[in-house]
Amino acid sequence: MGSSFLPGELIAAFLWAQLEEAEQITEDRLAIWQRYHDLLQPMEQQGRLRRPIIPADCQHNAHMYYLLLAPEIDRRHLLAELKKNDINAVFHYVPLHSSPAGQRYGRTHGGLTVTEGHSERLLRLPLWHGLSLQQQERIVRTMHNAMA
Repeated sequence: MGSSFLPGELIAAFLWAQLEEAEQITEDRLAIWQRYHDLLQPMEQQGRLRRPIIPADCQHNAHMYYLLLAPEIDRRHLLAELKKNDINAVFHYVPLHSSPAGQRYGRTHGGLTVTEGHSERLLRLPLWHGLSLQQQERIVRTMHNAMA
């Protein structure tokens, strides 16, 4: 009661500037997403990972680039190697049924082994508006070396 949750003027100014450039930012992010997709194709062909699949009749806005690692790839080791090289990749999600709220309020029937297995193999790569080709090449090279 009595609280206002509207953004302050400074935050609104930052948001307005981003909204004015939204089309260009999205276009740049889509180009970065596609560069990852192209750079990672050889690793997918080697069976080390699976790249995102976008159905032909769908669009996306490149809000993230994720990978599904092959079961034999140790995600913790890969994340540690990326971090050691100042690359901020992260795991993607915790399955809802194993989150604190899911454990408290949720119900499942049987094991959710596919969900748990995929969550242990998902990896998100850095993706932001100004990510350069050289930075992406370094990220992919570091991943390749860590998986070798």
